[in-house]
Amino acid sequence: LYDSLLSMFEMNADLEPRDIVVMMPDIEVYAPFIQAVFDIPGDDRKKIPFSIADRTVRSESLVAEAFLAILDLSGSRFRASDALSLLECVSIRQRFHLSEEDLPIIHRWVIETGIRWGIDARHREELGLQPQSENTWRFGLERLLLGYAMPGQEEKMFRGILPYDYLEGDEALLLGKFAEFAEALFSHVPGLGEARTLSEWSKSLIVILDRFFLPEGEDAREIHVIRDTLHSLTRHGELSGFHEEVELEVIKEFLVRDLEKQDFGFGFITGGVTFCAMLPMRSIPFKVICLAGMNNDAYPRQSKKLGFDLMAKHPRPGDRSRRKDDRYLFLEALLSARNTLYISYVGQSVQDNSHIPPSVMISELLDYIEQAFTIPHKAITDHVLTTHRLQAFSPSYFRGEKKYRSYSEENFQAARRAVEERIPPKPFLSKRLPEPSEEWKALHLGQLSRFFGNPARYLLRERLGIRLEMRSNRLNDIEPFEVEGLDKYHLEQMLVEKGTSGWDLKGFGAIAKASGQLPHGTLGECFYERIREGAEEFVDMVKARIGERPLPAFESKIWLAGCVLKARLGRVYPEGLIHYRYAKLKAKDHFGIWLPHLFLNCSAPTQYPRNSILLGKGEIWVYAPLEGSKEILEGLLERYMEGLSKPLPFFPEASLEYAEGLIEKGKSEEVALVEAKKRWKGSDFSRGEAEDEYYKICFGETDPLDAEFQELAIEILAPLIESRKRLVK
Repeated sequence: LYDSLLSMFEMNADLEPRDIVVMMPDIEVYAPFIQAVFDIPGDDRKKIPFSIADRTVRSESLVAEAFLAILDLSGSRFRASDALSLLECVSIRQRFHLSEEDLPIIHRWVIETGIRWGIDARHREELGLQPQSENTWRFGLERLLLGYAMPGQEEKMFRGILPYDYLEGDEALLLGKFAEFAEALFSHVPGLGEARTLSEWSKSLIVILDRFFLPEGEDAREIHVIRDTLHSLTRHGELSGFHEEVELEVIKEFLVRDLEKQDFGFGFITGGVTFCAMLPMRSIPFKVICLAGMNNDAYPRQSKKLGFDLMAKHPRPGDRSRRKDDRYLFLEALLSARNTLYISYVGQSVQDNSHIPPSVMISELLDYIEQAFTIPHKAITDHVLTTHRLQAFSPSYFRGEKKYRSYSEENFQAARRAVEERIPPKPFLSKRLPEPSEEWKALHLGQLSRFFGNPARYLLRERLGIRLEMRSNRLNDIEPFEVEGLDKYHLEQMLVEKGTSGWDLKGFGAIAKASGQLPHGTLGECFYERIREGAEEFVDMVKARIGERPLPAFESKIWLAGCVLKARLGRVYPEGLIHYRYAKLKAKDHFGIWLPHLFLNCSAPTQYPRNSILLGKGEIWVYAPLEGSKEILEGLLERYMEGLSKPLPFFPEASLEYAEGLIEKGKSEEVALVEAKKRWKGSDFSRGEAEDEYYKICFGETDPLDAEFQELAIEILAPLIESRKRLVK
């Protein structure tokens, strides 16, 4: 339609947007698509002025939608997503002095404080459920407010409340505004469950309208319409003499129906192309009349016949017929078109591309044209009927054919690409970056560890400033019935950290409950006991290796390969440097202790041990003292500098699999490479490193496990494998 209108303007210089009307059976279905296609920037020379008429207040007004959503919270579970969705309304945000940039922060607070549903324990009890306060709105807000007042460090509670520690800077002001919004909901919504008279409902709902929406600004007109509708409740009660109390459901039904009948009274013939519904009095003469959406199931519009409607069962001459009315409107539209009549419909199935007939009225029109008109040596229907291509970037639209025209520069570029010879895409980094400046040569041991954990990610994130991670702000409206996946892992690691620090893990269950991580009631207690027992066993294994109190942490720096490497090593005991993780150990764990182990052997004072111990779930590894630790560390720093200029094909899991296969298991290069590729690609049960977005960008669809990969794996990991020894399997 958009391209056809542009074509009409190009061929007829006298044609103006006000000379065109576009009608469709249901304007509400097409309104979003009209805005998406026609609402382009004003400085675009292809912009066509337009207006949409006949939209109801209910469908067009975001304020009306938000106001009804507030009423829907009454009697509901008060889910986190339902309450926060209200802040998508600009008028509500302005009322509480919130901005769009504040929403991600608020979403993060709600997720991390464990708010799921329910105002408080009493509200849950009113819904017939156990009066548990965990994961309610009050539970989360108290954590936020207490976190502003005092630090909790995830272990200090005040009257059973665990403070939320991650409020930063001016976020305290935002917290006050958010709390005001939440308290406004808590004070106004629960009372809506009481029955009232129509005049009482009118007063109560106007109070809510004024509390949540600003009466001035861009939404003032919408608020005025809603206010008039609420005032009409009192008038209806007075005129009908009805003074009994009614429930909120009755009022909501009235509001929905009334707002669906009303419109804002503008949009028809405003100087641009007019989009409107096919209604009586719309078919006045226009130079161009377009009928869109004339599908087989959309026009004539169907009317549902009620079982008790005897007039519909036994119609007589003169009775109202929706089908005949639509037929008349269609004929009116034909008569009103002065120069051009444009009709469109969906004529092919999106499932199998099969033919779909148009509205029966369009079929009749085509039959009439075929019978009454002819074109020499050509079927008349081929002249008036255009079957469009599936894609807007089809080359047919840009070959100068009369039937197919497009004015889209973007689609033209895509069509041109479609017919050009396919050229394999260039690598993201086709050549080396400039040598890094001197500031990159001063680094901390943690930076070096992050580099070898994923060299491609380090290069893109740290040197080029490219971050591919998408932080999820997806709200969960269901309280935890079990703890699994990453949530279970983080809770287990926390228990191990607390246990090794001297905490009594039996008493830590109250803190875990106050954080909102555990299922409610006995189920949560049983789950905590189960993971506590496993964590305590692991803590006992760690303590058995630790023995005495740790040696003082030491800081040092060394100069190697033109770099200054700094580190502060803790967890050093007389038995050695200790690293542990309550999980099945991975390559990152071995590399996580290997670099501190090298640094320990390079720079530790004489009274410090030179061996290191790595503990995992059911496994213990000991790294022996090294003689050539400086040379090994120097080689790693050289690879670090190289990896700042180009992606280094070192992939911890696949590289370790390859190196272990050759060195420890004595496999051939071919077999070790096959095993490494399995680890690289992953399986149905485990995620491979190839799925990492940073590796995808740097290495594309190619197989990076080449000769350079093999050389790097042996060079970097051979000293590690030869130094370690497994004590427990």
